[in-house]
Amino acid sequence: MMIGEVATRTGLSTDTLRFYEKIGLIAPPLRNDAGRRIYGAEVLGWIGFLEQLNATGMKQADRVRYAELRQQGDCTLTERREMLEAHRAVVATRLALMEDTMALMDRKVAAYRAMEKKAKGN
Repeated sequence: MMIGEVATRTGLSTDTLRFYEKIGLIAPPLRNDAGRRIYGAEVLGWIGFLEQLNATGMKQADRVRYAELRQQGDCTLTERREMLEAHRAVVATRLALMEDTMALMDRKVAAYRAMEKKAKGN
């Protein structure tokens, strides 16, 4: 598939895809006779995974490192697993904090509703 289709299907701009290629997040695709990039369908899953890592707050340098390890093949399985485990621990800590914050907000909203109800005389 051409770069425009990858952009449409992933929601990323063509400039972002070229940048990802430049910094090593995605492997350089094959090129057709006209020099245009031709991506395999597997790039969509990989980009989706990278975007999920980004959404969890993984630093770009760490995503690039992970991509480099992935390119090296199975000899890096342990290091990649360890990277994901370490990042997962960070995400779990942030998630717990967010859950605590949501509970606090729920209590505050309930308190304001009770105060509003009381102020209206109901």
